[in-house]
Amino acid sequence: MNSLASGGLKCFLAPASDPPATMSDTHGGHAGHRPRLAATTLAALGIVFGDIGTSPLYAFRECFSGSHGATPTAGNLVGAASLIVWSLIMVVTVKYLLIILKLDNKGEGGVLALSTLIRGALRCLGGRDPKKILLFGLAGASLIYADGMLTPAISVLSAVEGLAVSAPVIAHWAVPLSVVLLVALFYIQRFGTGLVGRLFGPVILLWFVTLAALGIRALWAHPQVLWAISPWEGISFLCREWKHAFPLLSAVFLAVTGGESLYADIGHFGTKPIRVAWFTVVFPALVLNYLGQAALLTADPLAIRSPFFLLAPSMLQLPLTILATCAAIIASQALISGAFSMTAQAVQLGCMPRTQILYTSEHSMGQVYVPAVNHLLAVACVLLVITFKTSAALAGAYGIAISVTMTITTVLFFSAARAVWGWSGLKAGLVTSLFLTFEAAFLAANTLKLLPTGWLPLTIGGLVMCTMLTWLWGRKRLYERIVAASLPIADLLRELKKGRIHRVSGTAIYMSGKGTQVPNALLHNLKHNQVLHERVILLHVMTTDQPTASEEDLLEYEDLGDGLQNVTIRFGFTETPDVPAALKKRLKGDAKLQVSKATYFLGRESYGMGKHATFMDRLRLSIFGVLARNASPATAYFQLPPGRVVELGAQITL
Repeated sequence: MNSLASGGLKCFLAPASDPPATMSDTHGGHAGHRPRLAATTLAALGIVFGDIGTSPLYAFRECFSGSHGATPTAGNLVGAASLIVWSLIMVVTVKYLLIILKLDNKGEGGVLALSTLIRGALRCLGGRDPKKILLFGLAGASLIYADGMLTPAISVLSAVEGLAVSAPVIAHWAVPLSVVLLVALFYIQRFGTGLVGRLFGPVILLWFVTLAALGIRALWAHPQVLWAISPWEGISFLCREWKHAFPLLSAVFLAVTGGESLYADIGHFGTKPIRVAWFTVVFPALVLNYLGQAALLTADPLAIRSPFFLLAPSMLQLPLTILATCAAIIASQALISGAFSMTAQAVQLGCMPRTQILYTSEHSMGQVYVPAVNHLLAVACVLLVITFKTSAALAGAYGIAISVTMTITTVLFFSAARAVWGWSGLKAGLVTSLFLTFEAAFLAANTLKLLPTGWLPLTIGGLVMCTMLTWLWGRKRLYERIVAASLPIADLLRELKKGRIHRVSGTAIYMSGKGTQVPNALLHNLKHNQVLHERVILLHVMTTDQPTASEEDLLEYEDLGDGLQNVTIRFGFTETPDVPAALKKRLKGDAKLQVSKATYFLGRESYGMGKHATFMDRLRLSIFGVLARNASPATAYFQLPPGRVVELGAQITL
C-alpha cells in the first residue's frame, strides 16, 4: 500500500536546479553537448510551444469580435496589440520562464509537483503538512485535464476554419476534417512524446518562421503599429475602452494560455531547451505576428473576420491553412503531454487509482504515455468539436480553467518562495502581488464566460477533483480499518517463539502498510492454511515527494527475529515501482533472496458500509468501489511475477 513519505527525505532548501544532462537537459558550455541541446530544443518546440504558438489564429480576432468586442480603430488596434505583447512578457517570460520554471521538483514540473515540493520542504523545516497545499495542487491538476480537452478541439477547429478563406467550396467539411485529425493525433501518442517531438519540431519551427515573416510583411507597410511595444498604449486603451475592458481581457488572455503547459512539460525536456526555444524563436515570432495583425487591420478593418489568414497573399492562403492545421494538431500536444505527466504523478502520490503508465524514453523519465487518459481525452475532444462546431463557440468555454490554474500556481509560488527558497514574507509577497495583478484581472474577465459555456471546463475539473478526493478518502478509511483489525507484530513474534505455528520452507513476501501491524493477508493465510513460511518479509512500498528516490533512501531493512524481516522500499513519484528488481538490487548479505523463488501474498478487499452510514458516505463508497475495481492490478503495477502471486480476499466495512 503506497503512502506519502513523512520524513527523513532530502530537504529542498535552495532553488531547484535543472535536471541532469543525461535525463533531459544539456549544458551549452561544452561543444559535445551543443548538438544535443539543439535537438532537444527543436523537440521542445514541437511538444511544449504548440499551444501558445497557435494562439495568433484566434486571440487577436477575439479582441474585436462578438457583442463585447472593441471597435477596430487604429488606436484600439495598437492598444490591444500592446496588451498582448506585455502579457507575453509579464506572464510567460517573467513569471514562468524566469521564475516558476526554477521551482522544478527534481526535474518535474506542474502544479501537482509544485505542491509536493512545498509539502516536502515544510516537513523538512519542521512545520506541519498543510492540507490546503494538497487541495490547491489537486484543484490545479484537475483543471489541467479540463483544459487538455478544450485545447485540441479549439486549436484544430480554428486552423481548419481557414478553409473559409482559402477554399470556401469545402469549408463546410471543417467539423469532419477536425474529427479525423484529432483521432489521428491521439492515435500517435502511443509512440511517445520524444518521437512525436522529433516529428513535430521541424513543422513548428517552420510555423514560427512563417508567423514572423507574415508579421514583418504587414509591419513594413504600417510601421506605426510598433508603438504597441510601449506599455502605455495598452493602459490608455483600457482606460479609453473601459466599457469593453473585462471582456477584452478575456480575449487577450487567450494569447498566454500556453504558459501553464510550459511548466507542466518541463519533465519531458528540462528547463534549458524551453528557455532557449522561447527567447530565440517563439517570443519574437509571436510578437511580430500580433503586431502584423494589428497593422493589417489598420489598413483594412473588414479583415477582422480572419486577420491571421488574410495576412498572407491569396495564392499562399491554402498552403498557410495546411501549415496552420498541422501546427494546430501539434498545439494540442502540450496539454496532452501535461495531462500524461500529471496522471503519472497523481497515481504515484496515491491521489488516483493505479492505471497503466508506459515510459516511452530511455533517456527522459518524464516522457510517459497513459492509455486510459489518452482515450478519455480523445473522446472528449471529438464530442466538443461535434457539439460546438466552431472555434468562436468554443472560445466562450476556453480560458477560464487555465486562468484558475495559473492563479493557483501563483498562490502556491508564495509558499514555495518562503519554504523552498527561504525568501522573506515581504519579498515573496511583492512578487506574488505583481503576478496576481495580471492574473486576477484575467480571472475576473474570464468569469464573464461562465454563461453560457464557461461552466463546462469548471464542471469537468470539479468532477476530476471530486474523484481524486474520494479516492484519498477511501484509501484513508481503508487503511484505518485494516490497522484496527490487525494483530501487532509483537504478538505474532510471541506466538512464533512458542513453536506452535507450523513453518514450511521458502520465502513469503507480504505487502503491508507502514507500522507495527501484521498484514491481513498473513493473518488469513495463517487462519486458512495454518502454516507460515520459514522466511517472511513484511514489505512496505512508499512514494516520496521527490521524482526519483536516492540510492541511500531506496530501501530500509530490519530483522525482527524468528525469520521475520521488515523491509521498506521507496520510489519517486515519477518512477515505475519495480519491487522484485529493487529487492534483488538492494538486499545484501544474509538478507539477500532469490526473487524468482519468493511468493508474494496480496490482500484483495471488498467493501461494505455500516448500518449508520450517511447517504454521502454511501455515495462516496460506491464511487470508491468502482475506482478500486477498475484500478490496475497490484501484480502489474509493482512488476510482480504473476506466477508467484497469491491473493487472499477480505470483506472490510468502511
